[in-house]
Amino acid sequence: EVQLVESGGGWVQPGGSLRLSCEGSGFTFSNSIMTWARQAPGKELEFLSGFLRDGSTYYLESVRGRFTISRDNAKNAVYLEMNRLKPEDTAVYYCDIPQLVRGRGTQVTVSS
Repeated sequence: EVQLVESGGGWVQPGGSLRLSCEGSGFTFSNSIMTWARQAPGKELEFLSGFLRDGSTYYLESVRGRFTISRDNAKNAVYLEMNRLKPEDTAVYYCDIPQLVRGRGTQVTVSS
């Protein structure tokens, strides 16, 4: 079974940091395009960051410079380091392989 499981969400004050993790199973992780997406209440899903097939990365403009994606193929894991968090970053964060599978998400809440 192809599966993605996120962890690392929680509550943090504005300006704080969190590190999200996503572990995959049931597929060849090293060959996969891995992305992070989020959905805030009442808003559409937006893709934040990801690895392309050539190994390069992309970032949504609103998180560029604050978020960093990384991966460890030996652990079948992808990470999202989030710094200088803002209240508008509050959302459910998903690990996603486009057109294949999406995890169940982890809640991130940024508030004072």
